[in-house]
Parts: sequence; structure tokens; C-alpha cells
Amino acid sequence: MDEVQVVVAHSERATLRVGEVFLKVDADRSRMDAEVEAMALAPVPTPRVLWHRPPALALAALPGRALGRLGEPCTSSPAAWAAAGAALRRLHDAPLPPRPGRAGRSTEELTAELDHECAWLVAQNVLPAALVTRNREVAEAALRPWTPAFTHGDLQIAHVFVDGDEVTGILDWSEAGQGDALYDLATLALGHEEHLADLLAGYGKEVDLDVLHAWWSLRSLLGIRWLLEHGFDPHMPGGEVDVLKALM
Repeated sequence: MDEVQVVVAHSERATLRVGEVFLKVDADRSRMDAEVEAMALAPVPTPRVLWHRPPALALAALPGRALGRLGEPCTSSPAAWAAAGAALRRLHDAPLPPRPGRAGRSTEELTAELDHECAWLVAQNVLPAALVTRNREVAEAALRPWTPAFTHGDLQIAHVFVDGDEVTGILDWSEAGQGDALYDLATLALGHEEHLADLLAGYGKEVDLDVLHAWWSLRSLLGIRWLLEHGFDPHMPGGEVDVLKALM
């Protein structure tokens, strides 16, 4: 008999795996509807939808394995990283989806959220003030005008599956929509800078590295409180805090 494996679980959503089926439960119906819509529109491999009955969504498992995981050494080949870059370029070049995504928040909204989180990190003694201040300065480069693209919005390295050097699918599209393409690139390469050149070679388009680094700072600063409050560890080796230290 297949066992039930808890892939991820917190107060917003949970994902379980039973054999070759993933079952996602999300308290926000609109987020799940957006995920199904984005997978239907995306010009890259995505999991097959078995059924969709809010608040649950059943997806077929993807072949292969995750490209890597944040905080762990990555053994995927340079060619696999290049293939991920090429898949991401196809997504970003596709016709825009109908709604904005997480990567499409306005500069004003991001600035207000960033300042609020930086103040909290210092007030709660989560991080040294100098570390927060320096990375807030780095993050400023991401707060600029951008051309909307079809973005995934949460393209963590564990959401890209590969078999050998081929991308077999991309998971977790609940944050997808119109947004800044560099947000996706930065999220995928977060904590794995040693593979950035291979990723960008596959992407095949010139990228402003200052903006990409800025997204590393911004995403890490915004994510630390959420991670702590949901039982995750941003201080793990190679995680968000290490990313911030590397950008000092």
C-alpha cells in the first residue's frame, strides 16, 4: 500500500503525495483557480490535472527529480540548468496571462512591504541592522519599471523537475501571472549562484545582474518572517540568511 507523504504543510495550504498522485489543498480558491488556469496556458511541461474540486486539486506526479533544493548542494548537470533556462525563456516569451501574479506587484507595494519587513527584522533582533541596511540598499535596484512577462511567481529550484538533462515539468503555479521576468530567474538561482551562468546560457537573453542580485536581497528580506512563522528555517546553510550575507 502506498504511504501518504506530506510534501509541505502550513496554515495556507498543504500538499500530500500518495503514490503517483499529488493532492493539494488550498484555503484560497482563487489561488487554486489561478494555478489551473496558468498550467493550461504555460508553454512548458506541467503536471497533468487529474481532477479539480475546490479546495482540492489532484495532479499526476512528474517524472525525474527536482533540479535541486535550497540549502543543499546541487548535483544537476550544467546542461540541466541550461534546459531550465530555455524553458523559462519560453514561458517569459509567451502571450501574457489574464491576471497579475506575485512577480507583478507594483513598485509602491513592494517598497512599503520591504520597509516594513526590514524594520521588523531589526526590531525583533532577527538579523543585524548592518546586514538588513546593506541588503535594503542592494534591493533598491529591483524597484524599477519592467516589461510584463508570463511569470511563474514562485520558481523555487525544487519546483523544476528534470530527467537527466531534460526538463520534465514545473510545479506549483498558484502565484503565476503577469510579472517581472527577472523575479523568476532570481528565485530559481537563489542560493545556487554557481549555476547562474549555465541558467543564463540556456535563457539566451542579456540579463541585468544588478537587478537579479537585487531580487535575491528583496526576496530574502521579504521571506524571512513568513518562513519563521510557518516552521521553516531561513538560517539553514545556503538559505535566505546566507544569501543576504553573501551580498554584503
